[in-house]
Amino acid sequence: MALSRAFIDLTPLRVSQQFRMLWLGRAFSAIGGQMSAVAVMFQVWQQTGSTIWTGAVGLAHALPLVLFGLFAGTVVDRVDRRRFYLFTTTGLAACSAVLAVQAFAGGMPVLAVLGVLAVQSTIAAGSGPAARSFIPALLPREHVAAGMALNGISFQLSMLVGPALGGLVIGAWGLGACYLVDAASFALAFLGAFGLPAMRPSGPSLPGLAATVEGVRFVLRTPVVRGALLTDLAATVLSMPISLFPLVNAERFGNDPRTLGLFLTAIAVGGVAASLLSGTFTRRLRPGYVMIGGSAAWGAFLAVFGLVTDPWVGLAALVLAGAADTVTVVSRNTVIQLSTPDGLQGRVLAAEMIVGAAGPDIGNVRAGLVASGTSSVVSLVSGGVLCVVAVLGVAASTPALRTFTAVKQGTPSTEPPPPPPPP
Repeated sequence: MALSRAFIDLTPLRVSQQFRMLWLGRAFSAIGGQMSAVAVMFQVWQQTGSTIWTGAVGLAHALPLVLFGLFAGTVVDRVDRRRFYLFTTTGLAACSAVLAVQAFAGGMPVLAVLGVLAVQSTIAAGSGPAARSFIPALLPREHVAAGMALNGISFQLSMLVGPALGGLVIGAWGLGACYLVDAASFALAFLGAFGLPAMRPSGPSLPGLAATVEGVRFVLRTPVVRGALLTDLAATVLSMPISLFPLVNAERFGNDPRTLGLFLTAIAVGGVAASLLSGTFTRRLRPGYVMIGGSAAWGAFLAVFGLVTDPWVGLAALVLAGAADTVTVVSRNTVIQLSTPDGLQGRVLAAEMIVGAAGPDIGNVRAGLVASGTSSVVSLVSGGVLCVVAVLGVAASTPALRTFTAVKQGTPSTEPPPPPPPP
């Protein structure tokens, strides 16, 4: 593969102005969202000094996604998605504005702050699937994987830039200014949404609960989609390591807070690197194989992290795990969206979002329970090995996942022809 083709594929930004504007708007609002997340955590800690309350911040975010995700996905499939996205973006911006006003006014009770977060997360349960369903509608099938990779790098960069920028803004101008920047960042998201075409339902839809059940049945009876979500659960439930980072840091690295901070940074650095080099895998025609390999590599590198004692080797293992995770996420999103009919996109993407929200939390609980009864090494290594075994099991039992192709049968491939043999 030529070196230029190894780097992230920018073709979607060139071929579709609508995708380009949507991507830019969501990238900037994602940075604002990460800034706001830091502000909320800082405010709750300042008001309570309790890790129980700071833990409740995560609960306020995750619970609405799990409880309302499928129903929100049903709505996405029944309405004009562009108008729905505009409506939900307005709601998200309004919640950020409320947080800004309360901060400038001296703050409101912690329960009220968590209530605003819960409302914001409920709105995001619909906004997320709606926004992601635009990609296969705006891009040719063969460029969907590259579009997913571009979404991935914007998210990874927001994780790197947003928290640091949020801390700087809070330190210089206070909490209110940080929330206000988040609210203002939605302006570009609005511009991107206004440029989209109308995206009305593609056909008749079942009413109410029956439509939600239809989405669940599609996931369960479609081997490719079911296998992709099971692979995600194997990677998160069995081998999520984040709850073990403080223990590992205390046991092996002298409880140095600088080392603890580097653990998460290392995973993000790996993700950004994989996104920048995503041309190496988004141009492949078998995203199912890529997803399986990435998921197995994630578990293997976390097992290595559990075994090593040298801090730099451990950080290198986390960088590689973060890269494998990004490869997996981009490929899984590609598989799911290309396997799902347009009329079911909202519900299926909502199901994926629920798995993505619940899996890591369950995985972190599992890791902590195993470590409390054994050790961090046992928890990390057993989780990594179980992840690899489970992923290979899903791959072996789901042939459709292995053979899935990003190009429809009979469609000419956009891959360059192989070079002629040497004379």
